[in-house]
Amino acid sequence: MKNQLAVVSELHEQDVATGYAGVILVGSFEKKYPFVVKDFIRNGCCHKKELTPIPGTKEWRRYHLHESHVQGALKRAARMAKLTKRVKSHTFRHSFATHLLQADYDIRTIQTMLGHTDVRTTMMYTHCIPGKTAKEAKSPLDF
Repeated sequence: MKNQLAVVSELHEQDVATGYAGVILVGSFEKKYPFVVKDFIRNGCCHKKELTPIPGTKEWRRYHLHESHVQGALKRAARMAKLTKRVKSHTFRHSFATHLLQADYDIRTIQTMLGHTDVRTTMMYTHCIPGKTAKEAKSPLDF
């Protein structure tokens, strides 16, 4: 992921230097926030290699990859890694939440980070983490 972000960052700098008009955003998002089209964050880590001319203007912009391209790449990577379970991009969200629980983040923080409105949705991730028994639990006085 670090390598991909480095490549994308360099590409973004080249685009901006050559008069790049920004990423193509969906719906009214671009009208509401016109300044974000050139932000590196909005350009994301998965976008098309080629710039696209915008009809009626002299602008060149870049589309994000379609989700099917990302899913295809994940499927190939899972096959190469000889994984026995199905992997989808949403799997990363579940892994992220599980790792936060393993790192002892509290459930409310994870709820906020994942954007869940109900904590019960976030609590579903707790079944992935083995619970600690009374013998394993440490008192703050034991440290």
